[in-house]
Amino acid sequence: MSVMNKPWSEQVAIVTGGASGIGFAVAKKLQALGAQVALLDRDQAGLESAKAELNDQPLIVQTDISDEVSVNNAVKTVFETYGHIDVLMNSAGITGKTNIIGHEVEVEDFDWVYRVNLRGSLLICKAVLPHMIEARYGRICLMASIAGKEGNAGMLAYSATKAGVIGLTKTLGKDYATTGITINALAPAVIQTPIHDTIPQEQIDYMTAKIPMERCGTLDEATATAAFILSPENSFTTGFCFDLSGGRATY
Repeated sequence: MSVMNKPWSEQVAIVTGGASGIGFAVAKKLQALGAQVALLDRDQAGLESAKAELNDQPLIVQTDISDEVSVNNAVKTVFETYGHIDVLMNSAGITGKTNIIGHEVEVEDFDWVYRVNLRGSLLICKAVLPHMIEARYGRICLMASIAGKEGNAGMLAYSATKAGVIGLTKTLGKDYATTGITINALAPAVIQTPIHDTIPQEQIDYMTAKIPMERCGTLDEATATAAFILSPENSFTTGFCFDLSGGRATY
C-alpha cells in the first residue's frame, strides 16, 4: 500500500481547539471517516463534553497551545498512545478584544492573541513535525482567516496574527515540500461558531456585509474543506491558503 493511499482507519489526527467550534466539527468529521482522533484544548469541561458526544472514543488532553511544555507533553501523550501522528488540525484560536481602533489596542491583549494564534501554531507544528518526518507522511492544516488577508477594522490583533499564520504556512510548506508532508491553511470568513458569541454584533454585521453571498458560512462547509486539506488525496498542494469566504477573498 502506498503512503498516499493510507486509509483514514490507519491515521491518527490531532485537533487543537477540539472542544468546540470548527475544531470539534472537524474532529467529528475525521472520526466519522475512520481516523483515531486526539482532542487538545484548554477547556477540560469542554473536552469531557466533546468526548461524550463522540461516544467516548477520542483521546482528550488538556493543553495550553501557547505554552511549549504543555504542547510538547500533549503531543508526546498522543504519540505514546497511538505510536504515530498523521494529521494535525490546528483550530485553537482567539479573537482578543474587538471593535477597538489601533492606537487604543492594549499591548497585553495583543500579546495574548499572538501567543495563542501565531506562537501556538508554531509550537504545535514543531511538536508534530518530527513524527511526520520520520514517517515520511503528514497533513497539517492551520486555521487562518480572511481577516489575515484583508484586515478587519477593529480587530488588529486578530488580523495581524492570522496574517502571520498565513506567512508561517507558506514558509513551512516550502520547508517540508519534499518530505511527504503537506502544510496548508484554511481562511474562513464568518463561520457560525461559539467564538462569534464573544464578538459584538456590530462587528459581526461589519464582517458579514463584506461577503458577496450575504451570509455566514456553516460548520459543514468548513469541515468539508478541512477534510480535503487533511486527506491523502491532497498530495500536491502545500504552502497554500484555502479560502472559505463566500466570495469575499479575491486573491
